[in-house]
Amino acid sequence: MDENRWAGVRERVLALAGHPGAEQVFGLPDGEPLRAPLTRAQLTELEGQIGTRLPEEYRGFLLQVGAGGAGPSYGVFPVVLDADGRWGWEGDGGDMTDPARLGEPFATVRADAAELAALQARTPEEEDFPDDPDAFEAAYDEWDERHSEVLFSGERTIGAICLCHRGCCLRQWLVVSGPEAGTVWDDPRADWADIEPLTGPDGRSLTFAEWYMSWLEEAERTAERYGEAA
Repeated sequence: MDENRWAGVRERVLALAGHPGAEQVFGLPDGEPLRAPLTRAQLTELEGQIGTRLPEEYRGFLLQVGAGGAGPSYGVFPVVLDADGRWGWEGDGGDMTDPARLGEPFATVRADAAELAALQARTPEEEDFPDDPDAFEAAYDEWDERHSEVLFSGERTIGAICLCHRGCCLRQWLVVSGPEAGTVWDDPRADWADIEPLTGPDGRSLTFAEWYMSWLEEAERTAERYGEAA
């Protein structure tokens, strides 16, 4: 999809932020609704640092809409340049993105559901160790280490950018490399469920543009509805 997909979208978001019903829209940050778009030179520098080309829809968004800001859930994490001249993603979970490994394929084979269920069924409880708190702590640490290996290893999100958070440590990711590149995945691991692709009504994985535009269209409807009632 070419960058024309994003023509007028920045203007729509800015208009949305000024709408009388905007305060009812989830995903509009206080203050500046969108960061300034990246220049082509900045995007080239970013991609040079991460060693791979970003998905086309996301590239177009960064160039024409903004480097982050208003968007699904609590908004799109901005890509920023730090004091050392390194690009990265900023936000509650933005540092979970590993820029050095974005060129490696995202792992589409997910955790075994039966193993997850078995692990959760074996979660140590304090009442199982009524007279030995040290034994409970040791058992829990061992369980937690295995649980983290199954769900939270950094290997599970290489090749993906943490896009946003939905609250309570729930997040969403954009796959950058591998067969699922360009699609958005939901991350409910804080609720002990595995990462999975976001899908539309037809069961097909949502692309970045579909994910973002679905939010914008619903946000505009919400603002219009509440603005009329004001």
